[in-house]
Amino acid sequence: MYFAALLARNENGWQASEPDLDDVETLGDLSDLARAAIAEEETVLVFIEQEDAWFGVIRVDGEEDPRIYVSDAAAAARSSYGEILLTDELLGRDPEDPLDDLVDLDGTEDGDDDGDEDVVPGPAEDHVPAGPLGEAGLLADLGMSEKELLDLSGDGALTGEALGEIAEAIGCADVLEAVR
Repeated sequence: MYFAALLARNENGWQASEPDLDDVETLGDLSDLARAAIAEEETVLVFIEQEDAWFGVIRVDGEEDPRIYVSDAAAAARSSYGEILLTDELLGRDPEDPLDDLVDLDGTEDGDDDGDEDVVPGPAEDHVPAGPLGEAGLLADLGMSEKELLDLSGDGALTGEALGEIAEAIGCADVLEAVR
């Protein structure tokens, strides 16, 4: 079970709504959904939580690239909404090039042995680290320090109130509670 909330900040304070994530398939879709909630270049936060297993905070400021924090990347990788947040950039991977599926850089077809037995394979490309991942300082200017956000992530065990504690720290607990 997922919980999601969209929190938009304007000159009058915070406004919260429960976004419809049915048509969200990419981080771009999620960013567009967040930007549609505001008229100008204000701050929008998207909170996503899966049954106390992990939570994610996505911050969109106007047309800037979204900033992402995930409490437990390995747990998020096992969920459909988590996969949206775990971009190649966030995971430190090179974006996949569709041409790489056809021919490797050495000219052999994918899967062909090029005879180089001394090559030591690197980490698996689909490896996702356990624990927090992303920009832990994305809420610092709103009232929650990097350390406080990391402390909420704990050792993969969430208290169940992480999003409420974040909302309390940044001054929007009352509007978040209204959509819960």
